[in-house]
Order: sequence, then structure tokens, then C-alpha cells
Amino acid sequence: MSEHLHPNDIAILEILQRDATQSLDAIAAEIGVSTNTCWRRVKRLEEAGVLQRRVALVDNAKVGLPLTVFVSVRTDDHSRAWADAFTQAVSRIPQIVEFYRLAGDVDYIMKMMVGSVADYDRVYQRLIADIRLSDVSASFAMEQLKWTTELPVREAQLRS
Repeated sequence: MSEHLHPNDIAILEILQRDATQSLDAIAAEIGVSTNTCWRRVKRLEEAGVLQRRVALVDNAKVGLPLTVFVSVRTDDHSRAWADAFTQAVSRIPQIVEFYRLAGDVDYIMKMMVGSVADYDRVYQRLIADIRLSDVSASFAMEQLKWTTELPVREAQLRS
């Protein structure tokens, strides 16, 4: 269930998603409230877990990780023990930046950021050394056509 957010909360989230370095004074001025009101709203969003953290976005190519790999995994073992072991194995590999359990033909999907196909293979070898996988398929991104971390908060609130 989603949180019902006040219009000022939505505005704060939109601003912080664009640029989390904005000062409270600047955010307050942009949405037309006092700095104290803005601070209280930000604190409330943090305490409610809506605003989880504020981070820096790093250009993957400029730090030597230009290759995005989407790895699909199918398994014939759906036990809790296997799933926990798989999750633990994935959590130890920093190149895996996203990891999801899916419904449908594919059981899990991972997003990896690596320097090369050889780097992907090293990560893959490390993963299969830790856990038995039935079927693994990798797709290498050729071109990034859209990328954002900004959630459409305003649109989501309008539908709820």
C-alpha cells in the first residue's frame, strides 16, 4: 500500500530526486513554505521510509564499468534454503547492482555493471562457484536509451 502524500511532500520528493544537494532553504523557497516546515516534512518522509536515503549518482563508464549486463536465471530448486543461499551469494558480489525474483518464465533477474565481457565471466564464475544454477542467460546492453532514478511520484499519487 502506498503512502498518501501531501502536495508539498510530492514537491519535496521531486526536487530531491533531481538534486539531493539542494539546501532546505532552497527547497522551502521553491515550494513556498518556511525552512522549518520543509525540514519537518523531510524528517517525516525519512521516518516513514518514503525518503530512504540521499545518494550521489556515479557515471559508470567514467569509473571503469561501461558494460551493463542483464542476467536471467531459471532454477529447478524453489526451496527457501536455496533462495536464501542464492540471495546471500548475490549480496557478496558488488558488480550485481540490482536483483529481483520474478513471476513468469524467468525466476530471477540481475543487473550487473562490469568493465568487459571478461569481467562478466569472472563474476559469473564466482556466482556459480557459490550456488547451483539451472539455466543462466546474459544479455549485454548495446545502448542506454533511457535511464533515470526519478520516480513519477505525482502521477502515482493522482491514481491512488
